[in-house]
Amino acid sequence: MITPFKEDESVDYDALRRLVDYLLQNSTDFLCILATTAETPTLSEDEKHQIKDLVIDRVNGRIPIVMGVSSNCTRSVIHTLETEDFTGIDAILSVVPYYNKPSQEGIYQHYKAIATSTDMPIVLYNVPGRTGVNMKAETTLRIANDFPNVIAVKEASGDITQMDDIIKNKPNTFQVISGDDGITYPLLTLGAVGVISVIGNAFPREFSRMIRLAMQGDYANALTIHHKFAELFKLLFVDGNPAGVKSMLNAMGMIENKLRLPLVPTRITTYDTIRKVLNDLNIKC
Repeated sequence: MITPFKEDESVDYDALRRLVDYLLQNSTDFLCILATTAETPTLSEDEKHQIKDLVIDRVNGRIPIVMGVSSNCTRSVIHTLETEDFTGIDAILSVVPYYNKPSQEGIYQHYKAIATSTDMPIVLYNVPGRTGVNMKAETTLRIANDFPNVIAVKEASGDITQMDDIIKNKPNTFQVISGDDGITYPLLTLGAVGVISVIGNAFPREFSRMIRLAMQGDYANALTIHHKFAELFKLLFVDGNPAGVKSMLNAMGMIENKLRLPLVPTRITTYDTIRKVLNDLNIKC
């Protein structure tokens, strides 16, 4: 989920409530809050708590909630897990430590320390384009085999061979989730079980329909939906995330087109292209 802001860059809690309702009403299977797309590094601790509490209250147990709990300091993650109240949160999403560029052994030890400090289900998050280091398939599999409360990985390495290796060799209790909307369809054909999506903020019903069709083996109709959104997948990230999806939601009349520095909105040319594609798709804007 994004974090909507008002023109003065304060959190728009009314828009957040509307967005939660929109996602609940349009076939979303679970929500992922306070992660990359939420601009979490720019949120205060008080804002994070208010967002968490609002979403938990609005969802009211209807679908699971996954919450981002990440740091490049292992002790900080453990401290959060041991001291914060996670009532209403069903699992945590924790990214590979960023900036430090740990070795594969360092990544393993990081997740070992986290997994042994909590009973919460943990979803690993591998996104080397942001963290600066790739968690290799053998490291993911080692963690998956050693810690039963590590239940899944959000894979956004862009390396299909690596993802396929994990899918083929993972324990049965461990799942692979796409972290990249544009390659979700091919990953589903290999055995991934879904996506933690950016475009799902704007098009939850249609995109989740693609997921369900693919998981039912109806690859032809799923591919039609994938191709329908192909141009929007590119526009999502051409000026960075979540600038693209916030432009889409703004064009759809759902939020203000505001981000917090150091992130800025999409260029006018990108915004105009997004509006044109939405109009071509007969989506009101």
